Order: sequence, then structure tokens, then C-alpha cells
Amino acid sequence: MARKKRGKPKEEHPSEAWLLPYSDLMTLLLALFIVLYAVNASSQTSTQTEVMASFRHGFNAGGISFFNKMGSQSGYSAYLTQNETKEKSAKSYMAENDQLEREKEKLEKYIKENNLQSEVSAQLIEPGLMIRIKEKALFASGSAELSNDSNKVTTIVANLLGEVSQNVIISGHTDNVPISNSRYPSNWELSSQRALNFMEAVLYKNAKLNPARFQATGYSQYHPIAPNDTEENRAQNRRVEVLVARSAKMPEMQQIK
Repeated sequence: MARKKRGKPKEEHPSEAWLLPYSDLMTLLLALFIVLYAVNASSQTSTQTEVMASFRHGFNAGGISFFNKMGSQSGYSAYLTQNETKEKSAKSYMAENDQLEREKEKLEKYIKENNLQSEVSAQLIEPGLMIRIKEKALFASGSAELSNDSNKVTTIVANLLGEVSQNVIISGHTDNVPISNSRYPSNWELSSQRALNFMEAVLYKNAKLNPARFQATGYSQYHPIAPNDTEENRAQNRRVEVLVARSAKMPEMQQIK
């Protein structure tokens, strides 16, 4: 009896399940190179919007993958809109910062030309442009009446404030030595009156200034810039401060979730 011929055994093909994670790995590498290129190509620090757009493009460049499920398109559009707003805020902040820096340089030039380095200083800090004026440049000890020598300071401050549009906070400060007389029962009254008198003098010197931008306050001895342990330090604390307050704020960088 003839034997039946056996058919050839079917060849088993290797599983192709590895292709999906391999494809995603390649997509990740592509996204990485796109981001590095975007960072390198920009003349300044790349914005979050550009980086996230590069990521998005890179993640979807290879076709369908699990990265498509990371979020809805409407959510991504909202993210881009929010970051465009943050970018505009950052540009406004930097433009204002440059403006305040220029005003600071003008003031420092005037201070040097009039030998006021030991009495007046200017510093750009986070809240804005800070101008510090020591007591001796404005008042006699224990008095809130402006001296004749104060004219040089009030004039330049009035001119500077006429070139900016930001709000202005003028504050008076004393040392921790108590004062008590018929005019000023405490350092609160003295510091407040000094701030008010200085503000009025500045407004008088420049009629173009809008009083609605101004605020005067007294801090007594409670905001020292030096320890009240020596006469030299106490002299630093007896001062009037003029803050040109920033109107633009630096936005916080949004965390990527």
C-alpha cells in the first residue's frame, strides 16, 4: 500500500510586536533632535511654545502611536494660547526693564556730576526702580521740613518721574531712636510727614505729573536696610525711598505635565 506524502511543514514567522515600541523609540529620538535644533537655531532662548510645538510635531511625525492620546487638540490649543500670552507678558516685562535701566543710568550720571554719591543711590530691583535718599540730603535731624539743599534732589527726581508712566510710591524711614516732641509724637509721624512733604515738593516741581500715580507712606523704624547698632548704620536707615513700580510682571513658567 502506497504511503501518503506528507506536506511540507508550515514555516512560522517571527512576531512583529517589537515594531510598535521600536517605532515609538525612533519617534522619541526624532523629537529630541527637533528640540535640540530649535534651541540651537534661535538667537535667544527658545520659548516654551516653540519647544512644545517641536515635541508635538515630532511625536506625530511617525504616524499613529500612543502619543496621540496625550491630550485633546482643544486642550493643546488652549496651552499654546496661554503660553503666547505669557510670551507677550515676558516681552513687556523686558521692554519696561530696559526703560527703567535707562532712567537709572540718567540718574546715576546726575548723581555723579553733582557729587551726591554719598547721599543718593539708584538700584533696579524686582519691584521696580528704587531711589534712596539719605536724611542729610533733605532734612535737618528730627525735622520733616525740607532744607534748601534738598532742591537739587527734588528737581532731578521730578524730572525723572515726568519721563515715566508707572506708579510711584514714596516712603519715609527712620532709625530706632525714639522721638517725642510736640510736633512728632513718634517715628511714625516723622516718617509719614517726611514722605508727604517730599512727594508734595516733587509734584510742585513738575506740573505735568499726575498726582493719581503717587502714594506716600511712613514706615517708621520697621524697614531698616542696616542694623541699628552704629551711628553710620542708623544714618543709612534715616531715608526717603522713591519706588518707580513696575507695571509689567514676569509671568511664571508653566510646568509641563
